[in-house]
Amino acid sequence: MSFDDAIKALSLDALKNVKDGYVLGLGSGRAATTLVKSLSKYIKTKKIHVKCVPTSMQIKLIAEKGGLQLIDADQIDKIDLVFDGADQIDKNKFLIKGGGGALLRENILISAAKKVIIMADNSKFVKEFNRKVPVEVQPVARQIVWKKIEKLGGKPELRVLDRGYPFVTENSNIILDCDFGIIKNPKTLQQKLINLAGVIEVGIFTRKPDIIYKAKQNGKFDVLT
Repeated sequence: MSFDDAIKALSLDALKNVKDGYVLGLGSGRAATTLVKSLSKYIKTKKIHVKCVPTSMQIKLIAEKGGLQLIDADQIDKIDLVFDGADQIDKNKFLIKGGGGALLRENILISAAKKVIIMADNSKFVKEFNRKVPVEVQPVARQIVWKKIEKLGGKPELRVLDRGYPFVTENSNIILDCDFGIIKNPKTLQQKLINLAGVIEVGIFTRKPDIIYKAKQNGKFDVLT
């Protein structure tokens, strides 16, 4: 039994929250991918109908392969339920997200959702954030934002692909991964960063999930509410 076994098991449990007629937000990453693969079979078995809003091309392709009905976020005025993962979860149940680069679309859906379910393995749970914070930046503001982040005590670095090309988000922006060490006041830091001209989104999410699934190495999982 492994984390992957636990992710599969918790995905099936999380799908019990899906009801007929729901509009679902589909996050990106390993846990979300596993859930989306199970979603198609689940709605067919339960004979229910849902519409899905993907947060990335990666998850869109997986959803399309499963025959799920997809819509764009600008076509709806509500989201009943969002399923997503997280790069870190702190003691306040705040999240660091953006490891895959979809932080803007993920935060839009999470902020609009009636209910948010986050799925992560137990290595992602920390007392205080200690990983780099993704910051999505308009390319022309790169140097300006870089200097301002340094003044806030951060050490930014441009996210690049394996061959050295800059990583570009699906919104045509770049990402600065910013090391602030141990983050004592994530909400304050998030507000300071989002107020910088040229910053599009910050990977600190302060909307607390309604349900958190914690996958364990023995193939089992805990449910935190």
